[in-house]
Amino acid sequence: MSINSNLDQLYRQVIMDHYKNPRNKGSLGEEAVTVDMNNPTCGDRIHLTLQVEDGIIHDAKFDGEGCSISMSSASMMTQAVKGKTVEEAMKLSEIFSDMMTGKDYDDSIDLEDIEALSGVSKFPARIKCATLSWKAMEKGVHQQNQGTEE
Repeated sequence: MSINSNLDQLYRQVIMDHYKNPRNKGSLGEEAVTVDMNNPTCGDRIHLTLQVEDGIIHDAKFDGEGCSISMSSASMMTQAVKGKTVEEAMKLSEIFSDMMTGKDYDDSIDLEDIEALSGVSKFPARIKCATLSWKAMEKGVHQQNQGTEE
């Protein structure tokens, strides 16, 4: 077995682990920022709740249904942004987007499990599946920022 096929197998295992055992599944209370988004082309949908205070994402939970790519990406995203500043979370989202679209990305930041989704970039029809939860997080952060500026 080549190194690439071993890596592909490992990545598949990480993705399936997040799909079968999602982290941060559920919903936060009424005080949380709530975002509902869907991908009409394949039926993926996500309900994301974020607890953002003083520029820090203290908690993130998701619910929804969809393919293994979208649900594992949501699990990974919520893990990655918890405890991060809004700026750090948005930077991670930018890196993830670049990774999904095949652009060069800042690899100085440890992406942990998220890197398992790098192979999705080879399948253009699946990129929206992987990025759905990240777009929801970005939208939630923007909603939070608009709410605090009023």
